[in-house]
Amino acid sequence: MGDAFCSDCKKHTEVVFDHSAGDTVCSECGLVLESHSIDETSEWRTFANESGDNDPVRVGGPTNPLLTDGGLSTVIAKPNGASGEFLSSSLGRWQNRGSNPDRGLIMAFKTIATMSERDLNWDPPAFVLDLMLWQAGPCCNNQGQSQNIKSASPSLFTYEDGLDRANEIYKKVEDQKSSRGRNQDALLAACLYIACRQEDKPRTVKEICSVANGATKKEIGRAKEYIVKHLGLEAGQSVEMGTIHAGDFMRRFCSNLGMSNHTVKAATEAVKTSEQFDIRRSPISIAAAVIYIITQLSDDKKLLRDISLATGVAEGTIRNSYKDLYPHVSKIIPAWCSSNNFNVYYYYYFA
Repeated sequence: MGDAFCSDCKKHTEVVFDHSAGDTVCSECGLVLESHSIDETSEWRTFANESGDNDPVRVGGPTNPLLTDGGLSTVIAKPNGASGEFLSSSLGRWQNRGSNPDRGLIMAFKTIATMSERDLNWDPPAFVLDLMLWQAGPCCNNQGQSQNIKSASPSLFTYEDGLDRANEIYKKVEDQKSSRGRNQDALLAACLYIACRQEDKPRTVKEICSVANGATKKEIGRAKEYIVKHLGLEAGQSVEMGTIHAGDFMRRFCSNLGMSNHTVKAATEAVKTSEQFDIRRSPISIAAAVIYIITQLSDDKKLLRDISLATGVAEGTIRNSYKDLYPHVSKIIPAWCSSNNFNVYYYYYFA
């Protein structure tokens, strides 16, 4: 039922929609106000051979401009029912005999999607698991819930733009026909690494390695250099990789450590201030060292071993980064920390 203006009744009347005929009929005089209208609502019907299949999807995937046919080619499914087994298998054999120029790209895009959806290899410290279990409630305080929380680590991408960027990078590399003989998993992982940096969502190489199907850090590094070099030669200019800042990793590392919001705020401001000084360390090492300093000055103290585990930075590297930061500690620590349970003079202990 709806409301529409009827030309015979000369007023707005209730109308009835006849979905089978596509007509809109006035409920008072029976005049057909509109015929052969298009029903734009979802049509929850399935045309599968299997009676138990209630999948309502009747459309294919979105178009993919990176593929030759836009991703709109027909694919014969594997036979599942006895009635269509002979026909489906015959069509399937003919399809396999045909040459699909995008077969390699499709498989690569699927692998990239699998890597991006895979959980990052994060083994949280025991005290972080205890904190998460306590926040979840007493009913969840068991070994099974602990394993679930431990496996609920963040995935590589939480948005589509980064995945599309990785696919574009691989497509450009594949068009040059010069990547044969190289480790395919390392090449795909390097595309993800570059895409993360270009989308201002950088990940560490160790995080990329954890989803790279066994590719080593050295192999991914070589693949990254290869991609940057060849894409730079093709474009006639250097490939823009984006600048990595220590603050890009801060919130993720603090979350891995289960730090309080108050301490996270102090660490975020401190690492931002540290960028004003000439500290010859990697952004990841600086982020780990700043977390170590802030946690030691606050009531939310963390062990160096736990910080190393959460950030992926070796304990010795964190110590050396702290030594480089030490001359600037008084300027790095936010001024408001002195009145909020932070011992601003505690840093002399590390001298």
